[in-house]
Amino acid sequence: MAKPSAGYADPTRLRPFESKNADLTVIIETPKGSRNKYAYDPEERIFALRKVLPAGMAFPYDFGFAPSTLAGDGDPLDVLVLMDEPAFPGCKLTCRIVGVIEGEQVSKKKRERNDRIVAVESDNHSYAHVKRVDDLGKKFEREIEEFFVNYHHLIGKEYRILALKGPATARRLIEKARKHAR
Repeated sequence: MAKPSAGYADPTRLRPFESKNADLTVIIETPKGSRNKYAYDPEERIFALRKVLPAGMAFPYDFGFAPSTLAGDGDPLDVLVLMDEPAFPGCKLTCRIVGVIEGEQVSKKKRERNDRIVAVESDNHSYAHVKRVDDLGKKFEREIEEFFVNYHHLIGKEYRILALKGPATARRLIEKARKHAR
């Protein structure tokens, strides 16, 4: 095995919460508007290009992960971040948790939960009014479901949203993922 490079410090090991005010730390992997899907590679200690979406398809929001968590798929817990402008891969954000998209993906008859925390970057302006994922409305739900269905279809999987739930459910999911990471 190759010796780890002198790349980034491992952001997956950062504290998941910024302070006692319970703001969530999020590390961005893929910025809003990008056709490129990036992911942090802990062995190489770099952000690597994983895939390129087809023309006309782009990530609708910034996507990242909550450090020091482990989701059911073996990766840190996914976080969709709403903010004014796109961030960049590796950017550390402080976010307010507004809910969770509970989802399920299916590939070759195997069902797997694939939930995403929904958070608002703490210093943004456009989403300052959003306190719960319900505040985003049905149009948000339809658009995000369409994105995830199409995205998973490209990789040979099916995806469906099971429910959108509020911050309390999201916090329980984060705590569960923190315990799995220990």
